[in-house]
Amino acid sequence: MLDHAGIAARIPHAGTMCLLAAAVDWSETAISCTATSHADPANPLRAEGRLGAAAGIEYAAQAMALHGTLLAGEDGAPRQGYLASVRGVTLHVERLDDLPGPLDVRAERLSGDASNVLYEFSLSHAGCCLLEGRAAVVLDAAVLKGSAP
Repeated sequence: MLDHAGIAARIPHAGTMCLLAAAVDWSETAISCTATSHADPANPLRAEGRLGAAAGIEYAAQAMALHGTLLAGEDGAPRQGYLASVRGVTLHVERLDDLPGPLDVRAERLSGDASNVLYEFSLSHAGCCLLEGRAAVVLDAAVLKGSAP
């Protein structure tokens, strides 16, 4: 298990923008995290006093980023990734901030190579799916941009 401080030390999201509370389990292909920041009135993703369900994509993106750093290990430098697209996203609720207790954030790596990774992700609460979809992540985008014709 990895706590909030351990997560914040591994991903580029600082302060209140680090949304995950803990990484509960991870493997070569998947990661499961929890989050409680959805209930925080100071959540930086809130707009007009509420946290819309689409903000859950950022929770999933942070889980994907954390997964990448955990796979890199102690000796490997984490690679900077960029969320290139999300597809097949289904929002099963309108908002996240009215849910008591932790959210479960899960991301599973479906495929990938040295430059791109495809994840399937979901957020759930008390066993009910809140949102789900797929995300494409481009790794080392600055290097790719420099090599473009």
